[in-house]
Amino acid sequence: MLKILIPTAMLAPSALLLNNKTLLTMMTLYSMILTMMSLQWLQNPMLLNSLFPNQYFATDPISSPLLILSYWLLPMMIMASQNHLKTEPYNQKRLFMLNLTLLQTSLAICLLATNLTLFYVAFEATLIPTLILITRWGSQAERLTAGTYFMFYTLVGSLPLLISLLYMTNQLNHTNITLILTDPKLSNTTTNIMWTACVLAFMVKMPLYGLHLWLPKAHVEAPIAGSMVLAALLLKLGGYGMIRVSTMMTPSTSKLHYPLITLALWGLVMTGLICLRQTDLKALIAYSSVGHMGLVAAASLIQTPWGITGMMILMIAHGLTSSMLFCLANMLYERTETRTLIMMRGLQVITPMMTFYWLAASLSNMALPPTINLMGELLIIVSLFNWNPTTIILTGTGTVITAIYSLYMFAASQQGKLPKDMMMNPPHTREYLLLTMHLLPMALLMLNPQLISG
Repeated sequence: MLKILIPTAMLAPSALLLNNKTLLTMMTLYSMILTMMSLQWLQNPMLLNSLFPNQYFATDPISSPLLILSYWLLPMMIMASQNHLKTEPYNQKRLFMLNLTLLQTSLAICLLATNLTLFYVAFEATLIPTLILITRWGSQAERLTAGTYFMFYTLVGSLPLLISLLYMTNQLNHTNITLILTDPKLSNTTTNIMWTACVLAFMVKMPLYGLHLWLPKAHVEAPIAGSMVLAALLLKLGGYGMIRVSTMMTPSTSKLHYPLITLALWGLVMTGLICLRQTDLKALIAYSSVGHMGLVAAASLIQTPWGITGMMILMIAHGLTSSMLFCLANMLYERTETRTLIMMRGLQVITPMMTFYWLAASLSNMALPPTINLMGELLIIVSLFNWNPTTIILTGTGTVITAIYSLYMFAASQQGKLPKDMMMNPPHTREYLLLTMHLLPMALLMLNPQLISG
């Protein structure tokens, strides 16, 4: 554990002390080395058991795919932000790098923690670097409003979780995830209240439809690195927390699940309809994330093995797909200075290579066979159908709407007649490399999806 946590933490002083000219290059290189080191977690010889455990940290088949995804995205966030940071003074670049490394360190601690108190501290610690990213490096004046929404929603949602953790410590004298399973001391009513309190915090983070208003604002105002880490990782912390809490405590009545599952599946349909009438490209991608995480939320609540497997696969697939879509949207924004879909048409004529990446990302987003997105969605839909056959109406409708808005997004931006005043620089090799680094793991995981099946 420590052989990767300590180098991750040591990226922070590196960001402050490296030579100005080599700052971006060396930070990308160092984080790439960490990425390669993290790939060892894919190979888990002891299924179901923790790997490299100690008193505070351990990885298992549920946390390791998300950990690897977080390390995989770190060099990509630095690469994607190069154009954004071009005009910034060097001390601002250093602060930006410091922010990213602190965010990565707290994410790693959060996913490795076996103690719920440590998990909570790291879970909340990811807020601060993300808030700074949105409010300092965001593009529009509304970024302060977005930061306020993000902070208040997440903090207010997390307070019940903190109270239930304190109560648990008081009752059981520990908050170790592996030991809580066997403790019979809590009464039914207490378990129900604690389960609701814990689930609420993770549902805000996911976010569940109805608690999602912070997400589109935060995404639209965040710089590209902020959008990537929000879509690919911070949303997944909600799903990860749900798996952890649900294995520890199950409410005494299944009726507590019903309103949440209904909201999640209703959100899948509603956010799809919102996407159909979006004019802002980044807002469209952000709302599509809410829909996909609705499926993940429903799967985490019904607690079946197929549901958990589908949930793990969909979380990783959505992390890569939405991050790639935000990179593509950012490439267009940097060149056209607009995110309005009506202003972009016929880009296929100028940048056919970029259109290929747009097509790949759009098809992955709508879960076309044989992508891993399809495998994740299919497992979740089947497990929901087994739980209650009427769910097929909502999941089926949601899937159709997802396909429609994904194709609409692709057609609106890439096809049609090019506007007369449209001038565009061709994408750089760095940007193509960035997109390939998203597409490559998606393609390779199709061949062996059991690596991320939890």
